[in-house]
Amino acid sequence: MGHVFPGACVPHGIVALSPDTDTIPHNIDGVYQPRAYEYCAGYQHKDSTIVGFSHTHFSGTGHSDLGDILIMPTTGALKLNPGTATDPDAGYRSRFSHDTEIATPGYYEVMLDDYGVKAQLTATERTGVHRYTYPADADTSRIILDMNHAIYNYDGKVLWASVQVVNDSTLVGYRITNGWARANYTYFAMKFSKPFNNYGYIDHKKPKYMGHLAKFKPNRNFPDIQGRQIVCYFDFDLGNDPTLDIKVGLSAVSTEGAMKNLEAEAGNKTFEQIAAEARAKWAKELNVIEAEGSDDQLAMLYTSLYHTLINPSVYMDVDGQYRGLDQNIHKAEGFTNYTIFSLWDTYRALMPLYNIINRERNTDMVESMLKHYEQSIHHALPVWSHMGNENFCMIGYHAVPVLADAITKGIKVDKPLALEAMVSSSTIPYYGNLKEYMELGYVPFDKNPTGASNTLEYAFDDWTIYNTAKNMGKTEIADTYKKRALNYRNTFDKNLGLARARYSDGTWKKDFHPLGTHGEGFLEGNSWNYSFYVPQDVEGLKAYMGGDKRFIQKLDSLFTMYLPDEFFAETEDVTREGILGNYVHGNEVSQHIPYLYAWTSEPWKTQYWVREIMNKMYQNNIDGLCGNDDCGQMSAWYIFTAMGFYPVAPGTDQYVIGAPYLPYMKVNLGDGKSLTIRADKVNDKNRYVQSVTLNGEPIKTAYLTHNQIMGGGELNFVMGPKPNKKRTFTPEQRPYSLTQGE
Repeated sequence: MGHVFPGACVPHGIVALSPDTDTIPHNIDGVYQPRAYEYCAGYQHKDSTIVGFSHTHFSGTGHSDLGDILIMPTTGALKLNPGTATDPDAGYRSRFSHDTEIATPGYYEVMLDDYGVKAQLTATERTGVHRYTYPADADTSRIILDMNHAIYNYDGKVLWASVQVVNDSTLVGYRITNGWARANYTYFAMKFSKPFNNYGYIDHKKPKYMGHLAKFKPNRNFPDIQGRQIVCYFDFDLGNDPTLDIKVGLSAVSTEGAMKNLEAEAGNKTFEQIAAEARAKWAKELNVIEAEGSDDQLAMLYTSLYHTLINPSVYMDVDGQYRGLDQNIHKAEGFTNYTIFSLWDTYRALMPLYNIINRERNTDMVESMLKHYEQSIHHALPVWSHMGNENFCMIGYHAVPVLADAITKGIKVDKPLALEAMVSSSTIPYYGNLKEYMELGYVPFDKNPTGASNTLEYAFDDWTIYNTAKNMGKTEIADTYKKRALNYRNTFDKNLGLARARYSDGTWKKDFHPLGTHGEGFLEGNSWNYSFYVPQDVEGLKAYMGGDKRFIQKLDSLFTMYLPDEFFAETEDVTREGILGNYVHGNEVSQHIPYLYAWTSEPWKTQYWVREIMNKMYQNNIDGLCGNDDCGQMSAWYIFTAMGFYPVAPGTDQYVIGAPYLPYMKVNLGDGKSLTIRADKVNDKNRYVQSVTLNGEPIKTAYLTHNQIMGGGELNFVMGPKPNKKRTFTPEQRPYSLTQGE
């Protein structure tokens, strides 16, 4: 699990230059190949061969795309197909050993055993930089440029590709792919440090009509290479110096833009200089947090922080031009345009984390979402968008809480435009059965197989619109969305005290299995986990579940019952590693649940369970994550929890207090301010909070406000081995709830 890549990138760069270890197709003749799921990031540690190094990768996703512009250094006989893991000698791939792998922020290195080539990679925001050191006695030093390779590949994914040989050391080109992004334009400019003396290509899907090109012999030393499945090769005579450097600039706009990016960011710089700059960029970003703890704890903390700084990614050229959602070329004025918004995941903790540690970038990300809205034929904010495309993955309209949270926490936003976009995104009748939702107050199961999940998630998003409109004095909008925020009630079977799918006629789904994650009306979760997804109205949820004691019993049961394998066998995103009892931490919809004890008479149980989750679900080893990192969301949860608080309901200004994981953390807040978090005696035994003070003043609430955090100073937790059962909270001291259970 995890689905993260080991290669080179810089914070929020669009270039993620990393090894791909296999070529499992997403489908063959339309039939899904389940093993493709393992290769969402292109790399699996268990593999023993490398196909090549491509320039674009997602970090931690459960679906995939990209793998653009693959380069592989080879020697010996010419091979223009990738071979297979079971027969690597049939193609250009190479065996390798993990003993030769080095992966540090901004740098990757490995020895390609079949060729004796040392590969070194680094990157800028828009440029991938390669260094290949060939054996001194190599008879042929060659570069394979595979324009057909892709992650989640299938026959026909590449619609067209072009490579133009500008001179004996410069290439430009592009490819257009039809994948998760339906039309992804990737332009490149490539410069070699030494000239090639021979080149050619093969088109594995040779066109049936060549036109007047037939008069040439285009497959060898012909400068205009085009086709649908082209694989190129370039031969070098390296002489006495067996090292070849390659710089590859990317753009979504043009080859001219790609060359500008290359020259601006890599230009005349050496590999060493670029690698040093990449290290410095990462050091700056990672230094936002200082911490003390065991080696494993610190490794996990900084790995998590690293993962939160990969996506979203810069999506514009150095001159500000970018390809918009409307496929026109726009220019970003006064902001940096971003892409890769996995919002079903990241609205929960990643985007709120940026409101603390990455506010300038978050301002630009929010602006990017508003530009998406303005360019959208649907008049919608992004759902799950990348590379100038909307893929509509998952459910909800979760850019809405991102905007609401940003507004609440003082990020510079065009508020009238934001509210307009929020309302528009929530009223598209053909999206996710919003027509039925607006008519019935729920999404019926007979219209949508995840109707119960849709209803619950829409209701939360609607609450954030209500709260934003209310704070802006837009009473009519606020009244409408307050009613919609309570639609979660329409999913609750009071006899069971659980959420349940229902049909258009109002009756409940028959043959209901509350533990099932497939076919029960829920998306990547079951009724037990989704029943707690009412972050906007926890007091109301308590009432629907039977009051305080019954609510606590249900929470306790969630963490302690056993979930048999049969109930998640058909849900590839849910695995045993990410399950604690019946609590599914490996999937984001549940991640706020441990904090819900704050609304009860037994808040100390949060302190117990968050440490259990930290210890069991985040390990400093291979496959140490219990689920997909999902563009940093899983890691953002870890960072918040390590600090001792969590944004249960983004859109409020509150963070629910849990318990810190480390004895010391110092968080740089910007503007010369910092927050020091101390929990001197915290460990697995001393996991219970006895008291909390901020700058010497007792914290008597179950939450901290955003202003309290951003004011900086020292947040001190006194820890002990037993719960402080006197540390309970009145309704007024508990976190926000839309109702009080009425």
